[in-house]
Amino acid sequence: MTTQQETRPSAGTKPVRWAADAVAAMREGARMRLDYSARSLWSVDRMIEDIRSESAPYAAVELVLRGFGAYAGEVIVRQAGGEWWASGGDHWVRTPDGRLWDPIDEARRCYTQDGSLRLLCRDATAGVRG
Repeated sequence: MTTQQETRPSAGTKPVRWAADAVAAMREGARMRLDYSARSLWSVDRMIEDIRSESAPYAAVELVLRGFGAYAGEVIVRQAGGEWWASGGDHWVRTPDGRLWDPIDEARRCYTQDGSLRLLCRDATAGVRG
């Protein structure tokens, strides 16, 4: 059976790997420990600000931003009990209340000074008891 949208685990395979790669890269390259907590997204937002301040071209940081977005998505999945959804090569997180969130696009928006992964996570997990 083929569906237009896939749910975890198949939809989550790529973003979970991208998130793990971002965690490893930050641990090895920046000596930053990302622990999949909502609090860690402060550090990710600051890292994106630092990258932006270096005026790196978007093409040079596109995969890093994808990894940071996937990491934020995984934080939301773990904090809110959400699941990854995919369609047409795009990946979203669906929270139990049925809302869809696009953390990968939010990371791109952070790079253009129009987003925050920390605030996205706050909004996506509002009302979740932890």
